[in-house]
Amino acid sequence: MKTLSNGKLTIQVSEHGAELSSLKANDKEYLWQADPAFWKRHSPVLFPIVGGVWENVYRVDGKEYPLGQHGFARDMDFTLVAESDDKVLYELNYTEETLAKYPYKFKLCIGYALEGDKVRVIWKVVNMDEKEICFQIGAHPAFYFPNYEEKTSGRGYFGFDNPHLSYIRLKEKGCADPEVAYHVPVNEEGLLPLDTHTFDIDTFIIEDDQVKEVTLYDLQKKPVLALQFTAPVVGLWSPPKKNAPFVCIEPWYGRCDRVNYTGDYSKKDWVQHLPVGEVFEASYTIQIF
Repeated sequence: MKTLSNGKLTIQVSEHGAELSSLKANDKEYLWQADPAFWKRHSPVLFPIVGGVWENVYRVDGKEYPLGQHGFARDMDFTLVAESDDKVLYELNYTEETLAKYPYKFKLCIGYALEGDKVRVIWKVVNMDEKEICFQIGAHPAFYFPNYEEKTSGRGYFGFDNPHLSYIRLKEKGCADPEVAYHVPVNEEGLLPLDTHTFDIDTFIIEDDQVKEVTLYDLQKKPVLALQFTAPVVGLWSPPKKNAPFVCIEPWYGRCDRVNYTGDYSKKDWVQHLPVGEVFEASYTIQIF
């Protein structure tokens, strides 16, 4: 576990999954501490898929590969390759094990940098193959509700840089129905009230670059934290019907399959294409107020 601090924020990062495992400001923990009674993770990086593939099987050039939800990177040990007072960078390279379930040669780099009251999460995917590679990558950070009391229903609010949003839902076997869109039910102030029933639907999947900033507010409508990102898709989630103490804000370059999808992986929704010799780079920030 590596620890970085800049006087405003202190973070800890595990080599397992290169996962952000703690985010503190003024000695207060903001990142969910992985109680398995609700959810055993903190902030996994999702690669090479986001969400699930139909029937846990996908196809590349006519060959089938089994792959569980969110891929394998979150469950592998990364190597620390760079470290300074305010930044760490980890690396994962393809292996025979990964090639058996993901037939592409890649290098995945995950970094964390402290920038004042923000943490920048850095992703880089390098094509190490002799052909184009396809992938998805996404974030899954979980944050404590600022007003969690088990016996009350109110949890806070989400605010968006665009209050006129639509979303799609999961329909069957962890896969989505993108043909049916719903309006995000914001109030007259443009805020989405969060309570014990908000996530009975499971996940709000907001596609098509509709939003680039999501802010978590407390019950007094005071901002607690915000995520800023360039990803085209974002998921909002808390475990359905569990009265969990946390909520996730998840920028994604990808999402789960649509229901009944059995086409080639290269043609799935929101897959990223990376030509030979090219590098994909992206980042998002977590800001603490």
